[in-house]
Amino acid sequence: MLIAYWIIAGLLAAFYLYSGAVKVVRSPEKLKPMMDWVDTMPLPTVRAIGVIEVLGALGLLLPPLTGIAPWLATIAAAGLVLVQIGATFLHLTRGEARQIGMNLALLLLAAVLVWLGSVWV
Repeated sequence: MLIAYWIIAGLLAAFYLYSGAVKVVRSPEKLKPMMDWVDTMPLPTVRAIGVIEVLGALGLLLPPLTGIAPWLATIAAAGLVLVQIGATFLHLTRGEARQIGMNLALLLLAAVLVWLGSVWV
């Protein structure tokens, strides 16, 4: 189970580090082609989502790697589950049901990490 945790955590961390960093540093004009929803949210909200994603990615990796409060990785995974629930809800309310596949996959992977973290820690 430890190997499964690290594989999934590494994949999710890479995804969220990139996705979050993009939301934090790019202008709304550059985000719009990738994320059509950014024009419906205030820029500080988009930036906050990016920061949450980056912190979640770091939370998946750093506590278990350092051995300092490794239970925080489970909390980070649970937070990423909540992020994906919010993203799925956003897409559904915008009538973009065809675009929730990635959100559901990320939600499932984060939920598996919650389970693996609770078993492992």
